[in-house]
Amino acid sequence: MLTIAALKKLFPDWEEGLYDAILKEAELKQAKAGDILLKKGQNIKSAMLVVEGTIKLYQEDEDGGEYFMYHLNPGEACAVTLVCNYHHEQSHVLAKAVTDIQYLAIPIEFMEKWLNEYKSWHYFVIKTYRSRYEELLKTIHEVAFKNMDERLEFYIKKQVAQFGVTVKLTHQEIANDLNTSREVIS
Repeated sequence: MLTIAALKKLFPDWEEGLYDAILKEAELKQAKAGDILLKKGQNIKSAMLVVEGTIKLYQEDEDGGEYFMYHLNPGEACAVTLVCNYHHEQSHVLAKAVTDIQYLAIPIEFMEKWLNEYKSWHYFVIKTYRSRYEELLKTIHEVAFKNMDERLEFYIKKQVAQFGVTVKLTHQEIANDLNTSREVIS
């Protein structure tokens, strides 16, 4: 069971009343490593806030190809679910659990209410958008201006920073994330 103290550690900048509202209205969900949490074209009914574990977001093309965008870690929210929630849109990304995870699912009816009621929620949403925007700019820079060997180095450094010095990915998984072939990665 999630407590206010645990929420305060994950999301320290929120107002007191917001912690109570989150505990009252959000549902604590769990997923296993490898589970798909969000599919391209899926209607989004709740925002995701990571409590434990890591989620990986991908952009998908028309042929089912995937390109790794960024990770979501404890104390972070999925900007896509915040945006699509607010506008009642469909997802344009794929979200997959990298590890076993716990996350808070906040029903869409509370998104606008809390934006108006809690200044700290408003700032949290904007901060989340900005953080993801900056992450996407880095990714675009890597794709547009770097050779594959430089992109691979950038990717591996991000993996090491995220999960430690032992990268537990196959050449094929890395190739999938970088939208290239296994042979190129090898």
